[in-house]
Amino acid sequence: MANRPTALFAMSREHLPMIFPEHVMSQLRRLVEVDETLVAERFDTPEAVAALADVEVLVTGWGCPPIDAAVLRAAPRLRAVLHTAGSVKTLITPECWERGVVVSSAADANALPVAELTLAMILLAGKDVLGLRERYRTERHFTLGEVVPDIGNFRRRVGIVGASRIGRRVVGLLEPFDLIVSLTDPYLTAPLPGVRLVELDELLRDSDVVSLHAPATPETHHMLDKRRLALIPDGGVLINTARGSLVDTDALIDELSTGRISAVLDVTEPEPLPSDSPLFDLPNVFATPHIAGSHGNELGRLGQSAVDDLERLIAGVPLHGQVLPTDLDRVA
Repeated sequence: MANRPTALFAMSREHLPMIFPEHVMSQLRRLVEVDETLVAERFDTPEAVAALADVEVLVTGWGCPPIDAAVLRAAPRLRAVLHTAGSVKTLITPECWERGVVVSSAADANALPVAELTLAMILLAGKDVLGLRERYRTERHFTLGEVVPDIGNFRRRVGIVGASRIGRRVVGLLEPFDLIVSLTDPYLTAPLPGVRLVELDELLRDSDVVSLHAPATPETHHMLDKRRLALIPDGGVLINTARGSLVDTDALIDELSTGRISAVLDVTEPEPLPSDSPLFDLPNVFATPHIAGSHGNELGRLGQSAVDDLERLIAGVPLHGQVLPTDLDRVA
């Protein structure tokens, strides 16, 4: 490819300045010819059609429409799609793979804030911060110096479900702490250093905190059903920053309603929850509105990821975030 290929932004216009703040946009300008005023939210407008005729690189993001056969016909020079978000399943069509278009995503960059939030929640759960907050708010009193039993993060057992990008990041972030970490993943044949590799049922039985990081696939749909939720020990905490479909919501509500376990839920099924969902009112539930992934200034990291891969593309070396069609069955 030429040293300065022609690029086109294809995403929701509102996201562009957050994904490409000035210090990131300035790097992009040095690498490609791009009209910063043109952001294709559709590929069938006259402006987009004219731009597609010369485009070599599509810089995509949330809101990008599918890159189908019609788009590829309009973009005969297209060689690469650099996606500034995680999953490419909604925009990359079979025709892209048939054309040989190189695809990369910012999934690794987007994994970091999810792993960071997960780490925070694991440590807070170990100290029972959420439960003790509720107790303090209700009683409005505590005895200074009283030792609270059954809390703490010394040798706390943490189970990670899924050796995904995020799951592996969480394992890495947990390394400095005095925790016993287990991992389950049907595609992993050897344990990660310092981590026990076990079957899912064993992990659930033997973990004080269970954190979900598996992709949403037919095989993982409701993988935590009534039977498996019952395996989590009394006082256990379930953390879901992955996908709501991994958990049977009705079974989870039944289990949480007993007060036996607690949950930290950044994702649910459905999403958002209906306004009358019991999950809003249960004192042992900490629910957040899908905030674990990149938000605010973290979006700039996604743009930086695309710029970094653009440099690799121009240099003719493998892309850090390259996605292959064989990956799609096992990623989100």
